[in-house]
Amino acid sequence: MKRLALLLGLAATPAFAESYIPVVDQDTFVSLLNGKELRHGFYGITLNVLENGQIKGAAIGWEITGNWVWQDGYFCRDLIWGGDPLGYNCQLVEVRGDDRIRFTVDRGAGNSASFRIR
Repeated sequence: MKRLALLLGLAATPAFAESYIPVVDQDTFVSLLNGKELRHGFYGITLNVLENGQIKGAAIGWEITGNWVWQDGYFCRDLIWGGDPLGYNCQLVEVRGDDRIRFTVDRGAGNSASFRIR
């Protein structure tokens, strides 16, 4: 449970209105991430969000696995990090340019985490 609090505390920041543009459909979302990796270098987070609905990656040395679906305009995912379930959550997805993506939990009402698209 300490690892969960650490991951959420490290990756989550308040959502700020910048020049991010909402992603509203699954096809756009998939085209943005197809064959690419999401990175949060400062915290060592790497994620692959695969077209087939799987999520694979690592954070702070522990494996991340999970599944995702696109539902009602939101990215809904269920993750396991280092053996600990992080739970199901639907998130607002926004992009800035072609190299930044931001996920805001609770359908855009909560904290957000930004990643580089590589």
